[in-house]
Amino acid sequence: MLSTETVLPAPEAAVAPGPAWLRRWHGWLLLGVWLLVQASLLWQHHGPRYVNDSGRYLAYGTRIAQEWHFERDHNLRYVGYPLFISLWLKLGAGWWGIVLGQMAVSGLAARAFYRTLRRLTPHAPDWRPAALATAALVCWRDAQQFNVYILTESLFASLTVLALWALVRARRGPAGRWVVFGVLVLLAGIVRPNGFVVAGAAVLAGLARLRQLPGRQAYRRALLAGTLLAPLWWWVLNKLLLTFTLVETYLRGEIIYGYTPWVVEPTEPLQLPPPGLAPVLRLGYFIVANPVYWLKLAVLKGLLFFSYVKTYYSWSHILLIVLFIYPCYWLAGRGLRTAGVWLPARVFLGGVVLLQGLVVMLTVEDWDVRFLLPVLPCVFALAGVAMAHWRSSARGTRS
Repeated sequence: MLSTETVLPAPEAAVAPGPAWLRRWHGWLLLGVWLLVQASLLWQHHGPRYVNDSGRYLAYGTRIAQEWHFERDHNLRYVGYPLFISLWLKLGAGWWGIVLGQMAVSGLAARAFYRTLRRLTPHAPDWRPAALATAALVCWRDAQQFNVYILTESLFASLTVLALWALVRARRGPAGRWVVFGVLVLLAGIVRPNGFVVAGAAVLAGLARLRQLPGRQAYRRALLAGTLLAPLWWWVLNKLLLTFTLVETYLRGEIIYGYTPWVVEPTEPLQLPPPGLAPVLRLGYFIVANPVYWLKLAVLKGLLFFSYVKTYYSWSHILLIVLFIYPCYWLAGRGLRTAGVWLPARVFLGGVVLLQGLVVMLTVEDWDVRFLLPVLPCVFALAGVAMAHWRSSARGTRS
């Protein structure tokens, strides 16, 4: 599952540091840990986990499997996940097939994650940063727990990692690799409504790649094409916001969806948008008319999202987050600025983190880690890049 195959030239690989036995077997060790984590999740939840949103996904998947019927409006934005469910229902595998399928995709994503970090740091013969970053992805329970839930999160996070893998592979090789990248971005985009953050990050990565080309003519043409397509973007944004009641959410003052102990009360009467406005204009009107109140909501949601901790978490959970995730944030920030790593990959990873954060600030935070889940692999990847760069610099200094 987790290959130890190197992507380095033979001379560098021959002098790769670390104990020889660990260098040889660390991939199998990671596989063993991954299997233990998945088994523990199944044991803890007594098999597939059914929660609040699972019913509508299963009902939608059943209709696709039996009647090839696709819903419209809001549920259409989840079509990728019901399609995934319908495959296993059609095969007669039921809930266990869905969950084991999610685990299989998660395992492939973990393997792709390791190989991608090795490709991103070819200057560093040290395999340990990639292995440590993969161990973080595999061992951090919050990054794996939704594999057993009948929810979109597991598949979305795995597809985000696989899209990164395809992007880095497409750097060199036949043009068909870019098609694979595009397909994976599309699949991530239709799994859940905020799947567009992967597409947005892919666009930013593409612009970064075009900007690197000599003359930057392709980059300028892409910007011009994006400007000319402004009416299309306007239509897409209004479609995305059509079934979301964002203004009504703001009126409730919610920071965490459905969690009434944490709400923001307006200090003065709020100005509401007039009826009949397009969703984008309605949102913009509310923000402009109530800037202080909206900014307070957005900042609190963003801080809570990235802080990760909630007051109802156990103290041990909070302590682990502070001692492990916060240093990973710091390393990820350094990895984002590491000039020796391919810029489009760094832009893609940073784009997913930034856009997901913006989505939460515009909407609402979740009571659990569901919205942060796709961000964690990106943080671990950038942290691994920073560690590889630090190890490579230290090695060069000693030389």
